[in-house]
Amino acid sequence: MTDHTVLGQVALGYSPMIDRHKAITALRLTVFPVRADSLPDVHALLAALAEAWPDPAHRVSLNIVGETLLDAVLRTDLPLNMMLEVPAFMASDLACTDALAALHTRGNTLLIKGRPLQPLPRTVLPCFAYSIIDLADERRDGMPPPGGVSRNIPHVQAGVQTGAEMTEAFGRGAIAVLGWPIDDPLAARPASSRGAQPELSAIVELINRVDRQESVDRLEAVMKNDPTMAFRLMRYINSPAFGLAVEVTSFRHAIMLLGHQRLKRWLALLLAAGSRDPGMKPVIYAAVRRGLLMEELGRDSGCDDERRGELFICGVFSLLDRLMQQPFADLLRSIPTTEAVRAALVDGSGPHQPYLALVQAVEAASLLDMRDATAALMMTPQAVNQAVLRALVAARQLD
Repeated sequence: MTDHTVLGQVALGYSPMIDRHKAITALRLTVFPVRADSLPDVHALLAALAEAWPDPAHRVSLNIVGETLLDAVLRTDLPLNMMLEVPAFMASDLACTDALAALHTRGNTLLIKGRPLQPLPRTVLPCFAYSIIDLADERRDGMPPPGGVSRNIPHVQAGVQTGAEMTEAFGRGAIAVLGWPIDDPLAARPASSRGAQPELSAIVELINRVDRQESVDRLEAVMKNDPTMAFRLMRYINSPAFGLAVEVTSFRHAIMLLGHQRLKRWLALLLAAGSRDPGMKPVIYAAVRRGLLMEELGRDSGCDDERRGELFICGVFSLLDRLMQQPFADLLRSIPTTEAVRAALVDGSGPHQPYLALVQAVEAASLLDMRDATAALMMTPQAVNQAVLRALVAARQLD
């Protein structure tokens, strides 16, 4: 991707928009101006984002934090695959009416964020396709609205942090949720999803064999017992994100071309994405992006290939406790990792922990935490944001 200097003037956070089938339908990108007294170049900012999301089939919901920057975006030709979230107080402002109507007429999807304190102007209300209601402000109880109250705009529930909250939001009629429903206690998951599923156990066995650098024949024997695993591994290795110049046609070919260490990296990704539980889709989505983002942050902070590979595995494995319903201390007895990865996941310490802390701050769209974590790694906001965009593009290519 092009280096965009405007990315040094903002901070970026991201989270998924998830529908009733647990599918990820869009990415929510939260944009903070780094300095309240300096407006980023809106056209340059949108050009940077459009380079990362050029295809109308990939939707992005822009959550612009800062009234001045949002007002400037409102008055710009926004790419049609970029939805825009507008706070209720701005939707009610007559000074924004023409800009909202113009975007709606062009075909942009607008979402009203929060509850208006007064009725919206009649010319504005039809401009909004959805409303966003934060979980903390939710007043619905799943029952029909009281007499005289009309709810014509489908709503999206924001602020969802657990699978239980996601289920409850859909029970109240939400068409989608915004957030990371990945914070359930391990014991809170249904019994059917606890423990290592058979397909995951096979991948763990293969990772161990690769770590021991067993012969190609012995590794192939494991793959032949699980054709689905072999197919998925080939799909990942041949994805644009992997960047190979030739197509990998067999597991033997993959080992010869990649070597044991690079193959282990992609088995780690396969392990994270191996669950067949639909409720785990958001967790898999997060794990893949964590791995890719930690690797990209390592690239921009000068890490060598070996350490970048460790950062990738650390990020991908950082949600294995949720995926496999086991504490990290138990999991990492059966899955080979370096001491640095183990320290980050089990003890919250070691050289990889600052990278994981920055990724978690980006996921939470917490500006103060992003600033602290960026400073701890002695990186610039521009470098962090460029890494974020590269990782999100690579993850989309894997999807």
